[in-house]
Amino acid sequence: MLDYRLVEAVAAVIREGGFERAARVLHLTQSAVSQRVKALEDQLGTVLVVRATPARATDEGRRLLAHCDKVGLLETDLAAALRPEGGTGGDAPPGSPDAPDTPEIQWTTLPVAVNADSLATWFPDAVAPFLRTERALLDLSVDDQERTHLLLRDGHVTAAVSTRAAAVQGCRCLPLGRVDYLCLAAPEFAARWFPAGLAEAALCRAPAVIFNRADEVHHQFLRGLLGRDAADGLRLPLHYIPSSERFVDVVAQGLAYGMIPLPQARSHLADGRLVDLAPGRAVPIRLFWHCWGLRTRLLDALTHHVVAHARQVLGQE
Repeated sequence: MLDYRLVEAVAAVIREGGFERAARVLHLTQSAVSQRVKALEDQLGTVLVVRATPARATDEGRRLLAHCDKVGLLETDLAAALRPEGGTGGDAPPGSPDAPDTPEIQWTTLPVAVNADSLATWFPDAVAPFLRTERALLDLSVDDQERTHLLLRDGHVTAAVSTRAAAVQGCRCLPLGRVDYLCLAAPEFAARWFPAGLAEAALCRAPAVIFNRADEVHHQFLRGLLGRDAADGLRLPLHYIPSSERFVDVVAQGLAYGMIPLPQARSHLADGRLVDLAPGRAVPIRLFWHCWGLRTRLLDALTHHVVAHARQVLGQE
């Protein structure tokens, strides 16, 4: 049997990225955390944490982290089932007059991976009802939508918003909807750099903005516009702005052109601050919700809220 005091120490070091931060979270000394991690590694006969800056999990450590999170969700379900009142833990918001009078609220943390554009648009509204009624805390990891499923696969998160249509092994996959990305610019930028439209020569001169080096939406657009061979041969002047909100600001201020999701662009298009450089050539990005196959009340509730809201506000086919 695993000693879950030791497991908790390993999980904290991995999540917090170091022994000092883990000690602060666990209200222990750094030496005590280090001893617990070493004790579990000795017990299992394998290294669980790479001692680096930041500290990170080995393959075995990632599996232990996923196991720890699953146990935590199962314990939350069990605690709710064993309450004398038979409540589920979601019947009254924490701290409300109707909540049980307990000396300390027991919170459950759900690590979730989400792409920046979803976080800037529909995702907060999707999880708001869940957070108002559940004793749950979100630990969000933000990454490109084509990479978020890797965090789920490696055990860092319990769920993820992703473009991957196939379920990660041991997980469920539910379609959320479609987000259309438009190639947009400020009117004065379009007039200066693209007076004759999106010609190859103009595309090689005009500064563009993309989220980061893993962002493929801009390249998908160019391949659809010019063909793969021509698009892949272009040398583009690129800004890298890894913030969804600042990305839109850079385009709206006439500093670059870029691919912006319709939910963020709608008001800018309506008031003329942005114009569509390629009408009818939106890049549709289909999103999916991946989560553990393990059925627990808390994870099922989060899944229900995310999927229901996304299907209401995103494009569907």
